[in-house]
Amino acid sequence: MKTREFNIKTRIIRETFNDTRKIRCLAPKDSLMLDEGVHQGGDVFRTEDGEFIDFEIQLKDFDEEELAKYVEFAENLYEKHQKKVSVYILCPKNIDVTVRECPLKSDAEFTIKLACSQDEPCHLILDFIKNKLKNNLVLDCEDIKAVEMLPVMCSRKDRNYFRVESLKIMNKIYY
Repeated sequence: MKTREFNIKTRIIRETFNDTRKIRCLAPKDSLMLDEGVHQGGDVFRTEDGEFIDFEIQLKDFDEEELAKYVEFAENLYEKHQKKVSVYILCPKNIDVTVRECPLKSDAEFTIKLACSQDEPCHLILDFIKNKLKNNLVLDCEDIKAVEMLPVMCSRKDRNYFRVESLKIMNKIYY
């Protein structure tokens, strides 16, 4: 992850989710040691105290199954490392949230916070994807889905811009 992207995401964590802990670094995926079949998380950061912060951008409606996926991730990560896990999920304004806030019973120490942004996270997603391509990193299925969703997620006035950018990226991938 480039410094600019790291700074943007940590700023979102601080400002949107009111988490003022010092974020030390991005945790390598293989260091998480998550079980097979468990959601592998988004961008997982380590704090100065060794705790985990998972930052995700939700691309589909947030329902009971999505919440269960994040709970399973947080519990699995906590079980492996015995360190607190914070899951921060940023939703674009067109995502429906159908789950009410409620306490979750678990032996693991974790929190899950959801923020529905009135800003366009499409720019963040687009920059993230462009950086991956620039660094010759392979896009995974979630990245490709995000690229495909950009013209639908953005505001009507920005739709053509994101459609063009999405098509440029898809052409790079498939040709």
